Amino acid sequence: MQSGNTWKKRYDRIIRIFQKVVEGKVGTPFEIESWNRQNYLFGNGNPRFKIVINNKNGLSALSQLNELKMCEAYMSGSIDIDGDIISVLSLRNALSDTHPLFYLWRRILPVLIGEVPTNKRAISSHYEFDNDFYLTFMDRSRCYSHALFSSDDESLEDAQRRKLDFAVQSCNLKEGDRVLDVGGGWGTFTEYAGKKGIHVTSLTIAKQSEKYLHELIEKEQLPCNVINRDFLEFESPEPYDGIVVLGVIEHLPNYPAVLKQFQRLLKPGGRVYLDASSDRHKYSQPGFIARYIFPGGHSCLCLHDFLNAVAKTDIDVLAVYNDRHSYYLTTKAWAENLEASKDEIIKKWGEMLYRRFRLYLWGTTNAFQNRTLDAYRVILEKPVI
Repeated sequence: MQSGNTWKKRYDRIIRIFQKVVEGKVGTPFEIESWNRQNYLFGNGNPRFKIVINNKNGLSALSQLNELKMCEAYMSGSIDIDGDIISVLSLRNALSDTHPLFYLWRRILPVLIGEVPTNKRAISSHYEFDNDFYLTFMDRSRCYSHALFSSDDESLEDAQRRKLDFAVQSCNLKEGDRVLDVGGGWGTFTEYAGKKGIHVTSLTIAKQSEKYLHELIEKEQLPCNVINRDFLEFESPEPYDGIVVLGVIEHLPNYPAVLKQFQRLLKPGGRVYLDASSDRHKYSQPGFIARYIFPGGHSCLCLHDFLNAVAKTDIDVLAVYNDRHSYYLTTKAWAENLEASKDEIIKKWGEMLYRRFRLYLWGTTNAFQNRTLDAYRVILEKPVI
């Protein structure tokens, strides 16, 4: 067994290595505290945050200088974070995040077992928690994609309503029209459009979502229906007036297959509205996101790849909007709501789930803030001729 003095020496050695790595890469002053309350200061000025190492596993994670390992240590409680969590994320500049075998496996899995089974596994890992968990941090619209803000101080609910209205108008939808909602979630678009007399067919492959949608449609007497089917396998005897894809194209990275479905399922003159988080490099999300939030074939929208695929079809691109700032405000609001519901979440679902989503939501907020992530709305139309 190692003595306390031996552990003190190991701590000091790891901290010196850590200091050399972060020097010049992290401009925010911070401190690290060991489990025996030894403190180490980094940078000049008052610390904006403190990393508390609770045990030897936390020290091991720190010594590896790897973003994923640090996230895992935080989720397990081996590391605690006090202070401004957005500032903590500045450590990303100094940490590595390379996991080549894992990324390779994610790319070849859809080839080995097929895209539809891969989608089902990935969706179930993220969306099959209790519905009430997600409702703790979303607003009353229950929209799990970005809102459209007119100002920074606008409420999330008002901004979501504006986005939904924009989607309806963009597709020229009116009472009696038929629209396909790809990835129904918690019935955001189904309820919003259904109450306008629009007939919504909502697709989902998450059982919790299917149950929620069935109950919502029955309760509100909406002219809508829900089908548990992957979009890539869905067939309809009658084409639709419009297709709406709210934050779901990230789960459908095979753009040629998606566009083929758009062409097959739309009437001539029918439109597609889609919105998404976006990255300039496909399949490039951090290891933590790829392993613990969106596994499988998930990929943020790669806009130039998507538009290149559209250019090989007869589909017209009517508009593209950059919504990075609106998505930043959206995830910031979600993260703040999550923290406000901390005690309830930990009591019902455990601290690990709270910590997991705290990293996810604040990390995404930071990515939009520093332009690592983008966000877009895209409007497409199937030509009449």
